[in-house]
Amino acid sequence: MTPHINAKKGQIAETVLMPGDPLRAKFIAETFLTEVTKYNEVRGMLGFTGKYKGKEISIQGSGMGAPSIGIYSYELFKFYDVNTIIRVGTAGGMARSLNLKDVIIASGASTNSNFASQYNLPGTYSAVASFEVIESLVNASKNLNKNYIVGNVLTSDIFYDADETALERWRKIGILAVEMEAAALFMNAAFLGKKAGTILTISDIIGGEVTSPEERQTAFLDMMEIALEGATS
Repeated sequence: MTPHINAKKGQIAETVLMPGDPLRAKFIAETFLTEVTKYNEVRGMLGFTGKYKGKEISIQGSGMGAPSIGIYSYELFKFYDVNTIIRVGTAGGMARSLNLKDVIIASGASTNSNFASQYNLPGTYSAVASFEVIESLVNASKNLNKNYIVGNVLTSDIFYDADETALERWRKIGILAVEMEAAALFMNAAFLGKKAGTILTISDIIGGEVTSPEERQTAFLDMMEIALEGATS
């Protein structure tokens, strides 16, 4: 057990889907999995293991922000022998072509976070997803006949940014959407020799339309199905 996860060894599958919202974790487990058991509820960060089409998979909430997903993904990789984590989250759309509920498969995550400073690298680290995970998510999207976009996202430490021009500058360099966790997940995976990916649903358009909290918990079914198919293929 760790300070944040009270599962025993063997209760967590080698592949974990990781939504930020623990209630989304509960929804995915109850909607898509069979033989479900709850292995964690420490700090309300729910974790479940079950089977999807006969294959074992776990769903674990991560909370919001790089520090939170940094804790949970590190503990899963390091202490529970998890091999692959796929973040299943929401993002604010920045590219002009995006619409509400579009699905993005992140190839990489630019960031304004200081998370990489711990590695004391003599340069700027590029936080990228594992190619095998990107490929599995793309193939799952095609097999399910679901639309998707692959590209670079921004992992931001700031939700309410005092610099109102910052996101526009990120958009001009090709960033598709902004979220708060992917870069830390990708770095933990790289540092520990594991695999990671991120699939996102556009929950709001920056400066425009937004979805409801209820939709963000339960309505993004395309993303959930793609992630489950990709994780168990």
